[in-house]
Amino acid sequence: MAATPQLWLRAEKKAHERRAALTPTTARALIDAGFEIFVERDDGGRIFDDAEYEKAGCTLVANGSWASAPASVPIIGLKELPESAAPIAHTHIQFAHCYKRQAGWSAVLARFARGGGTLYDIEFLQDARGRRVAAFGFHAGFAGAAAGALAHAAQKGGGRLGALTPYADEGAMISGVKAALGGSGRGARALVIGALGRCGRGAVDLLRKIGLEEDDIVKWDMAETARGGPFEEILDVDIFVNCIYLAAAIPPFLTRETVRAAGARRRLGVIVDVSCDTTNPFNPIPVYSVNTTFPAPTVDVDIGRCSRWCARRPEYPALTVVSIDHLPTLLPREASEQFSADLLPSLLEFPQRGEKQVWVDAEKLFKEKLAEAVEEEKLQL
Repeated sequence: MAATPQLWLRAEKKAHERRAALTPTTARALIDAGFEIFVERDDGGRIFDDAEYEKAGCTLVANGSWASAPASVPIIGLKELPESAAPIAHTHIQFAHCYKRQAGWSAVLARFARGGGTLYDIEFLQDARGRRVAAFGFHAGFAGAAAGALAHAAQKGGGRLGALTPYADEGAMISGVKAALGGSGRGARALVIGALGRCGRGAVDLLRKIGLEEDDIVKWDMAETARGGPFEEILDVDIFVNCIYLAAAIPPFLTRETVRAAGARRRLGVIVDVSCDTTNPFNPIPVYSVNTTFPAPTVDVDIGRCSRWCARRPEYPALTVVSIDHLPTLLPREASEQFSADLLPSLLEFPQRGEKQVWVDAEKLFKEKLAEAVEEEKLQL
């Protein structure tokens, strides 16, 4: 008789993260399919109460106790683990943010090399058509556009965007953004790059729902960016939302030089980098270098001051970037339910991961990246 398949939902440790990779709904579906689900207790940060998981039939365990679980139990989570050099012996299913040579990428993978563990990076779980099986794209774009509109509203009022807190649901978010804009986003102009993807569709949906005119929502995708940047058109909108999936080096969409050259005639005031390839060497928006946070959601772009030739003109208008790398947590319940439901069919196949293509391909990619990390770190195993 085959062993009962198990999954261990760890508590998220990233500050202000409220989403969950497994919801009580998907946990119940897995239990009904024969799984045993362990859920780490949470101190109230997670949008779903411990009692909801317990009612669904999960076994509650201590917060942060996954490291002491049997090595045979796969660990599932969302965001990256806290920085550490401790070897990892478990199998982890999560977003690791280390396959594109982001800052610290090889150190993350080195932990798996030292401990003999395996990483299935959710970002790279793909179906037979090469499409991601689960992503927060739509809600990332939706929430990112909301943050951009709020930052724009703050600029109009002569200030800057303050701390962001999660909304109970989509309706509350839309009402809050419209109120900040004085009742409607009418009159604002936005450009969304990656508009045909899930993330871009989410951004466009939010912009429509807060009242922007259709002609004021400029929608670009691969056809419009094929000529290569920088793109002067970005300077002619109030809000620029970047929703692309970056897979390789491309010419930058915007540079500090193009921003400075525009001087006081620039309209652009807010950049929302939903893609958040901040430390990626191929970052297509190289005008900032840090991720922002919910308590401090914007960072200023260093655009310099007017030179002698424009001394009689107004100072350059403000330009800020929103670069929060977990924007969907602004709608934690809805985003988690959608994501977890999309991931569920693949999780049901996880016990057969040695033969199911989604998992076979993901493990192959892990081994390739692991070999690169071992060479980078000069590990002697």
